[in-house]
Amino acid sequence: VQLQASGGGLVQAGGSLALSCRVTGINNRIATVDWYRQAPGKDREMVATISSDGATTYADSVKGRFGISRDDVRRTVQLQMSSLKPEDTATYYCRLQNARGTFWGQGTQVTVSS
Repeated sequence: VQLQASGGGLVQAGGSLALSCRVTGINNRIATVDWYRQAPGKDREMVATISSDGATTYADSVKGRFGISRDDVRRTVQLQMSSLKPEDTATYYCRLQNARGTFWGQGTQVTVSS
């Protein structure tokens, strides 16, 4: 099982970025996929979740600014981020959960300058 996260970068406050998580080696159609983030010196926190039936959940800090979506044909889960703030700066990770267990991808760095 591999989760490949991409799309991070440097953006000015107020800007937008789209992260993508590509899943291989497992049937992602029946999996819940999350995006987490971890800023230096802080615990890893859940940002957004999308279940196998498309139900979504967001952290309060990103509601109205971030959107999670999935394309099970392309085996990707995207996190569209807008109105970015410096406090959104972190390494972002995707995570997949299914009956076989929990799998993490490598992180992708998002840096928001003020």
